[in-house]
Amino acid sequence: MESTDPVRPKAPRTRRTAGGLHVARAVAARSWDTGSVRLLLVEDEDAIAEPLAEGLRREGFVVERVATGKAALEVAEPDLVLLDLGLPDTDGFSVCRELRSRSSVPIIMVTAKGEEVDRVVGLEVGADDYMVKPFGIRELVARIRAVTRRTGERRAAQGAVRIGPLELDTRSRRVFVEGAEIDLTPKEFDLLALLASDPGAVVSRARILQEVWQTTWFGSAKTIDVHVAALRRKLGHPSWIETVRGVGLRLHVPT
Repeated sequence: MESTDPVRPKAPRTRRTAGGLHVARAVAARSWDTGSVRLLLVEDEDAIAEPLAEGLRREGFVVERVATGKAALEVAEPDLVLLDLGLPDTDGFSVCRELRSRSSVPIIMVTAKGEEVDRVVGLEVGADDYMVKPFGIRELVARIRAVTRRTGERRAAQGAVRIGPLELDTRSRRVFVEGAEIDLTPKEFDLLALLASDPGAVVSRARILQEVWQTTWFGSAKTIDVHVAALRRKLGHPSWIETVRGVGLRLHVPT
């Protein structure tokens, strides 16, 4: 039988633990595509972070680990943040507050502080969930799945679309690639929003002209080509928008 040892609280800073922590993947197979979820683990204790990151990678997640609040605020936006409260340069509450002020990224606080006041403060500054050590890897994966589902439904309801590193918010008409906002003209945004409404599907040029430019005139369609060229440049990779000869265009996540 595989081990399911829990993730335990970190030792006081004056008594760092040297022992290992074993986190095994769950036995049951999962249909959930964890490989499409990029996690940022913010934890300064190697004895906790390394086995936790290894366990999550075994579950199929893409995990990036940082050890300070400053580093957490500088990396490209992930799909979800696992945030410890006791960091060497700041506290997790401050990091959570700053992340929430500029992003809707899901945040799960992971800490040894289990008092009610800490839970309340954590949720009030913007955390989506709060886990107290020790906990098992299966519980953590279940929490990640639940938070991802809830926040995904919330974003969809608010008009946000997430496609790989691309995030498009139709309510605010803002676009981000890997967490960095890009500036689009109104027509560029409308064109991208149309393609993003059904990623991978081919959209005919006639439909693009009708829905983006409110015209059925086809002509040379140079207007479309000019806007597509600008979008490819701003998105940072030409293969974001593929041309299907004789048919139309489609949105595709570069590999």
